[in-house]
Amino acid sequence: MDGLNSQTLRDPQAAAVPGVAPPSLDTVRRPALRDLDRMFHAGEARLTSGLSPVGLWLAYADWALNLVNAPFRRAELAGTAIKQGRRMLEAATGRHVVDPLPADRRFRDPAWQQPPYAFLHQAFLLMEEWWAEASDGGEAVGRHNAQVVSFGIRQWLDIFSPSNLPWLNPEVMAETVKTGGGNIPAGLTNLLEDMRQKVTGQPLAKPVYAAGETLAVTPGKVVFRNALIELIQYSPTTETVRPEPILIVPAWIMKYYILDLSPHNSLIRFLVGQGYTVFAISWRNPGSGQRDLSMDDYRTLGPMAALDAIGQVCGPVPVHGCGYCLGGTLLSITAAAMARDGDERLASVSLLAAQTDFTEAGELQLFISDSQLAFLDDVMAESGTLDSAQMAGAFQMLRSNDLVWSQAINSYMLGRHTEANDLMAWNADGTRMPARMHSEYLRRLFLNNELAEGHFIAGGKPVSLTDIRVPFFVIGTEADHIAPWHSVYKVHLLNPGEITFVLTSGGHNAGIVSEPGHAHRSFRLGSHAAGDRYVDPDEWAVTAERRDGSWWPVWTDWLDQRSGPVQPPPRLADGPAAPGSYVLEK
Repeated sequence: MDGLNSQTLRDPQAAAVPGVAPPSLDTVRRPALRDLDRMFHAGEARLTSGLSPVGLWLAYADWALNLVNAPFRRAELAGTAIKQGRRMLEAATGRHVVDPLPADRRFRDPAWQQPPYAFLHQAFLLMEEWWAEASDGGEAVGRHNAQVVSFGIRQWLDIFSPSNLPWLNPEVMAETVKTGGGNIPAGLTNLLEDMRQKVTGQPLAKPVYAAGETLAVTPGKVVFRNALIELIQYSPTTETVRPEPILIVPAWIMKYYILDLSPHNSLIRFLVGQGYTVFAISWRNPGSGQRDLSMDDYRTLGPMAALDAIGQVCGPVPVHGCGYCLGGTLLSITAAAMARDGDERLASVSLLAAQTDFTEAGELQLFISDSQLAFLDDVMAESGTLDSAQMAGAFQMLRSNDLVWSQAINSYMLGRHTEANDLMAWNADGTRMPARMHSEYLRRLFLNNELAEGHFIAGGKPVSLTDIRVPFFVIGTEADHIAPWHSVYKVHLLNPGEITFVLTSGGHNAGIVSEPGHAHRSFRLGSHAAGDRYVDPDEWAVTAERRDGSWWPVWTDWLDQRSGPVQPPPRLADGPAAPGSYVLEK
């Protein structure tokens, strides 16, 4: 500390300046003690997967104390337990008394319908039902706390699911008999290899899928670079193109090539083939040196800088903006700020699984509270970033049966090797988040919902989505747990203009990577003209037109109708070959 030595710490008066009150001993010591608390919290985070133990205890205390203070509620739960016990006795006689939820795939194998496994999984489902009712604290328990308690209880129950215990899982037992126990050493080998990769960060063999080799291979050039982004311009494959280029703003949580996976399912390659000049932002993988980058830095150094660079290549033509996930939220903020400032460089805004109102932002809200965010700030203070492994852990906990337990059963209990695919390879190629930006994003959007409420500051002034006067094309996905489609649909409440909304089958990633010819794909489509009355999402879902196939051609038809006559493509600027260098940073 400048100007402070050991004598100052012993006697604050030693540092006195005439006319200035000397610092108190508490003031002198507080920063150092605060740093120790941050270090302590960072250590805690390694044991709690980044969750605030105080936040968890507060949630459970809220639920437990209200339950203690509700004797008749406890009596009701006791009665329900007796009923569940009777149903369990019926299950023991061979009767089928309970069905799993439609999305629960744990007990779909026919072997689960045979004794004794039928009774085991029925008894477990009955116990899950009781705990689901018990964790509902009613109106007395805070909504967020009730969600945390319900989530935590589900995580604990999953540990004891018969599907996750090899000696109670008929599929594992059958495989053990079939292979003469060979699945056991095979599973152990898979476990040791996964542990080795986690420690070293290096796979045993060269990956089949890698950016710049088998993924992100659509030809193009890096035409602009700053401290945060590389802007890629893709090579034209048609003799003529629409005059309005497309700017893709991906999320910065993962790498941009989710939209340029393999050649057969690359949305970017598809757009180029439909006669568009496509530009895509590739975000830098930040390190501690970028810890102080803000949300507004991401706006100015990201889409605003990209629009300036596109103008240098294509001239003064409007641009179709397209944002995916958080990139769509950032694009919405950018479009609102541009509309506020009279900047008319956008021709349209397309949002792919992107939220603009965060009141119903899905299960990620489980990790959003003042206590949790303060804890996370301390965790990020140590390195200046949030590591991708911590983000991945949060997403895995949200879908533990699909992303953790099912893979553990397949790889470690059945001894099978999971075949990699392009989407899995992309999902494993994570990025870090700068501390300041990530804290601002979580507080200002998820916690305080500032964008929807008109308080979000961009460029020193608030922005409002009602100012945007260009048409919207918005995609929601049916099985999205990150950006639930009902939440995505709320853009209708924030902008009175033209909005075309598509609800596609699939989840947050697979619903977007939905190329023509992909089997079992369908979507619903509806439009809202400027001035039309509001239609709530459930009513919209009933009345919207349903179509089979991919939504991609519908989107390009929509863009065509809002673009000018075709013309020769603009020059392809000089620069390093796509995918550039930022996407390769680890």
